[in-house]
Amino acid sequence: MASGNKILSVGVSDHTGDNTTSLPSSPKDDVEKAASLDTDAQERLDKLRNTYGATWDSPDDPEDPFNWSAPRKVSIGVIFSLGQLITLMSASMIAAALDSIKKDLDINASTAQIIFSTYFLGMAFGPFIIAAWAETSGRKQVWLFANAWYILWNAVCPIGNSKVLMIVGRLMTGAGASVGVTVDSSPSFTQNIIDRFQLTGPVMTDVYREEERGKSLAIVSFLPYLGPALGPIIGGLVTQLIDWQWIFWVMCIVNAVVTILGLVFIKETYTPVLLRRKAAKTAPLGGGQPGPSLRTRLSGNFARPFNLLLKRPVIQVVSVLLAIDFGIYVFLLSTFATLYISRYGQAPSTASLHYISISIGSTLAAQVGGHIMDCMYRRLRDRSPTKQGKPEFRAPWMVPGMILLPAGLFWYGWSAERRLPWIMVDIGAAILTLGSFVFSQALLTYQLDEFAEHGASANAASRFLSNLFAFGFPIFAPRLYHCLGYGWGNSLLAFVWLVLVGPVPLLVWLRGDRLRALGRGK
Repeated sequence: MASGNKILSVGVSDHTGDNTTSLPSSPKDDVEKAASLDTDAQERLDKLRNTYGATWDSPDDPEDPFNWSAPRKVSIGVIFSLGQLITLMSASMIAAALDSIKKDLDINASTAQIIFSTYFLGMAFGPFIIAAWAETSGRKQVWLFANAWYILWNAVCPIGNSKVLMIVGRLMTGAGASVGVTVDSSPSFTQNIIDRFQLTGPVMTDVYREEERGKSLAIVSFLPYLGPALGPIIGGLVTQLIDWQWIFWVMCIVNAVVTILGLVFIKETYTPVLLRRKAAKTAPLGGGQPGPSLRTRLSGNFARPFNLLLKRPVIQVVSVLLAIDFGIYVFLLSTFATLYISRYGQAPSTASLHYISISIGSTLAAQVGGHIMDCMYRRLRDRSPTKQGKPEFRAPWMVPGMILLPAGLFWYGWSAERRLPWIMVDIGAAILTLGSFVFSQALLTYQLDEFAEHGASANAASRFLSNLFAFGFPIFAPRLYHCLGYGWGNSLLAFVWLVLVGPVPLLVWLRGDRLRALGRGK
């Protein structure tokens, strides 16, 4: 008989947890529990066969991604996270070079911010195609293609110092890079990054069960959360020591190496695709059932993100909340280096070092937050009358993020306004980032619990508005700070957050199940 940890799942997506408890049990209870687990395992295999025309040979089948060895899971997660690191570095890498780009391209500050933020516009639309492709042909194929697309367009961005080519190139680069938040997205970029932060989250859902999800995301999100710091630091150093054009080419070289590693070592993780392939092989022998055609599946998967966004209120609510959260975060990213260059008189390479504070906040959220969230989830599940988990058990972890983000805004804004020592500004930025990532971490995991099988489509739908906000917020940032200053400018954002987001954790806890049920039949 397989262990309870290997056969707890009843479907492709399951919310029951592992049904374990720390209380002692009698031999009779152990027998009943084992029989229940065997029944659940068989029900899962039957459901997979009915849905995809084939199933795993047994609950312990080594071909089932849930049963893969820990080293294989971790290696796949690390390679995907390296790709996501490049996505996040590329988002912020030109922040410290905007003044140089503005001079060489002969553009004003607002146009320079458009060049910065157009990347996020590409990330808003790219996931709709990528999600459909990923849920039709699997994670690996689309990941490789999107990385090649990124390398091509990122390489041509600085050629000829053309404003138009820079804007178009950043748009197309963002579309390719969005594979990192569609196929790799973790409740982080995000968080917000992200995880944002959005295939890492689905890929980790493919290979890790629900009660291990926070731990798995901690494994794969460590490197991506260094991106907000490494991007501007590398960008500032390259700008000062060589030239800003090489920022783009260095990232292309790094991504090419990661893509080659993925080609060699990544295995397909998406259960529906793996079982369809198995069904296709066994159908001629009478052992399987042919599934729907590729065209039927592709058209259905392409429409799914739009349907989720239009017909599922839970996705609409998550989209708005993530948009506000991510918009504020990108607002910080786009203006942080400029603050130290213009207000503190620092060189670009020195100013970019302050992004380390942002990375500290995001890393704390990833490495500590994932474990705390898992612990809270298991404790709430074990205390529930049914001993079963549900997405609403993620709501308590939203509370620290909801409080920390506006606290960081106040601290960072008024420290900069009063020209306090740089360490005070950096502490505020770290608190802001920690709150932003913790909140979206809980929110995205809540979404993944509901849409595990179609996690890529759910990510694409919920991230659409986020990236539109990420495109728009940096454009009006210079004007906001010019009119209100850093103190009242950040305070305005904090008050908006408290009014719109403050009640959310309580509402999710009390009415989250009803929210998820709305539109489910559609």
